[in-house]
Amino acid sequence: MPASFDGNDGNDGNAANAGGGGNATSISAGWFFADRVNLPRVTEPDTGPNAVPPQTIGQLTIIPDIARFPNRNWSADWYSWLALNDFVATGWNAINPSGPPPGIPVALYNPINPWMWPAWVPVPTVPPAPPPVPSWSALSAANPGIVQTEIEGLVTAAANERADALGEILSESNEFISYFLNMMTARPGAYPATTRVLTIASLVGTFVAMYYKNLYARPRASQLCPALLPPIEVPGHASFPSGHSTQAHLMALCMFDVFNGLPQQNTVVDDLWTLADRIARNREIAGLHYASDTAAGEAFAYWIYHLLNSGGQANYLQAVAAANGEWQ
Repeated sequence: MPASFDGNDGNDGNAANAGGGGNATSISAGWFFADRVNLPRVTEPDTGPNAVPPQTIGQLTIIPDIARFPNRNWSADWYSWLALNDFVATGWNAINPSGPPPGIPVALYNPINPWMWPAWVPVPTVPPAPPPVPSWSALSAANPGIVQTEIEGLVTAAANERADALGEILSESNEFISYFLNMMTARPGAYPATTRVLTIASLVGTFVAMYYKNLYARPRASQLCPALLPPIEVPGHASFPSGHSTQAHLMALCMFDVFNGLPQQNTVVDDLWTLADRIARNREIAGLHYASDTAAGEAFAYWIYHLLNSGGQANYLQAVAAANGEWQ
């Protein structure tokens, strides 16, 4: 489902933080907003009815009523780091994706394929707790045929689906926040708090996924089967879990919070969850991820969402409350 872009396409190359290698948090495809404050009185004096007389110090004119940088002027990218700072105190690296986290709303439970962490992959352990996570080659040896089966599925997907999906594969490579906003008929300027929540989900999802990618060190499918020929640059980090799947499914779950108490809550989340499935599937069609990478990303998203609602997440909850107000 390609996103529609209203203009400023010529600025796509100016995206901030685009070096994330496929898991960038910046909104870079289609919309461009400079990361700066450009209020009217930056360039000319305030002449409104509540204008505060400026003070002159030598040759400088200052605005005396600005004592602190306004919270609302934080860009979504940088505000998400404040939320990440809260998140790191949750014990996130002890996530247990082998079972459901407590407190997940019934409306978010997937009765068809719940908790899709592959049964043949052991739950990661956090040092110094023994035993260490086995290497991916050891896991493969213990389950002969599983890697071959997954790669055969990717080869079939490349042959049958890649041509139709190529446009989405390319546009989702660096960012897909714009896809979520587009599905909700929203724009960053009109829904800045909603954009903040999506950006928080993107950054926190990347943070967790990268930790576990390093822990498992699963080779990319195209390393084992070069004939997959991914149409985009293969990211320079391990395969499991899928960062795109983790991020996209977490974005959909966080929108459940944003639309809390509103009549469109379940409909919006269901639609966004379908979009997340599609984004994750496109990474498989591209030959970048196995199906089990996608499944693990979905399981991690549920657990991260649980932790974001477990207390102490002031910046996330503040962004959610503001975003909820945008949809009233």
